[in-house]
Amino acid sequence: AFHRLRPRGSPEDRARRARGKQRLRRQNRGSRRQRSVGLLADGQKPLWSAAPETPSAATYLIAPTPQEIMSNYLLNSGSGLLRYMLGRLIRCDLMLVSLVMTLSTIGFITLFSAGYSFPWRIEDQLRNILVAGTVMLLFAMIPIRLLKKVSLPIFLAGCLLLLATHFFGVTVKGATRWLNVGIRIQPSEIMKLGVPLMLAWYYHVRGEHVAWWDHIVAFLVLAVPVGFILKQPDLGTAVLVAIAGFSVIFFAGLNWKVIALGVTGVLVSLPVVWNYLYDYQRERILTLIDPTNDPLGRGFHTLQSLIAIGSGGVFGKGWMEGTQAHLDFIPERTSDFLFAVFSEEFGFIGNIVLLVLYTLLIGRSFFIAATASSRFARLLSASIGVIFFTYTFVNMGMVSGILPVVGVPLPFMSYGGTALLILGMCSGVLLSVGIDSEA
Repeated sequence: AFHRLRPRGSPEDRARRARGKQRLRRQNRGSRRQRSVGLLADGQKPLWSAAPETPSAATYLIAPTPQEIMSNYLLNSGSGLLRYMLGRLIRCDLMLVSLVMTLSTIGFITLFSAGYSFPWRIEDQLRNILVAGTVMLLFAMIPIRLLKKVSLPIFLAGCLLLLATHFFGVTVKGATRWLNVGIRIQPSEIMKLGVPLMLAWYYHVRGEHVAWWDHIVAFLVLAVPVGFILKQPDLGTAVLVAIAGFSVIFFAGLNWKVIALGVTGVLVSLPVVWNYLYDYQRERILTLIDPTNDPLGRGFHTLQSLIAIGSGGVFGKGWMEGTQAHLDFIPERTSDFLFAVFSEEFGFIGNIVLLVLYTLLIGRSFFIAATASSRFARLLSASIGVIFFTYTFVNMGMVSGILPVVGVPLPFMSYGGTALLILGMCSGVLLSVGIDSEA
């Protein structure tokens, strides 16, 4: 999948291959329609046919596109929309849906154990899962070409909301991350999907003939929301948005030499960046190096999660039997540190099973991206796969003590509303790409 996602050869060769694939897809769709017509009984009209009462031979030889069939349904049948939605639902990627449902179920079971003293959180999480599942199915019903059309408005709306947050946002614990619009929202979460949508749209418009300055434009587009988010400050979300955007640029064909030069530049600039970090961000990095320097303060989260993971052993202590969680030693045990509760109760074997499930989820995302029918769909799906990987790696690394403590939830498992909603949208986009690639 990775080999197919990166462009190969000259721009002319890539454009010629793209035209060949598009022509082959049209021929396959035409042959499938001809076979469908051949199965009709003598004198029976095709469902899409708008022919007169006396059909001619040409009526059966000229078949419209699936989009025209859908439009005909919507115009001439009261149940057309329902048929269209059921048709897309039937073609959903069952493996992806099964993985999302399995992870959500495991997460809810673990959260029930971790949060049994917070019954309202269990009820809220059940509602969040239902809402995210509904949103996932709704996004699966949206054709990918429609998402492509609204990519730019979504990105601009997200930037305007970030700008409004900077001037009129709600400040909590020194961070201005929320905006009150009747309900409290966090605009930075929207950009986790809005940035990949925008960059995938940009590269799709540019086509296969991508010049070096296109990557510069893409980096400038990425810098706008990342800069707003860093100003809030919210380093964790800024890193996630930056990685999601950079993944689109990478899969669009960014040269390896440029990547190596950029990594070198980041490493050289680390001493300068250190001076611009907030005090709490520096303390998190120092705590990562040696959490025992402040075992009852900054290092408490990391030390207690490590104790929980280690005490789980091979097979775990059993569901509802974890002492670290039930004796309130693990902070944020229903959200960011839910993985520590899972490790204590289900042990090393449970962690292996969980890693396999996440590996399958990420791999399936890249497989859908590799088989996507357009450049926009391919880049967007690949970036969603990177988002799933980043969420999983950062959360597990944070809980295991190999990364600084940041507010990144475990995908489909941790307690939360906005993050789970965004993940549901991402899953729905993947389903939509998979459905459209079969058309």
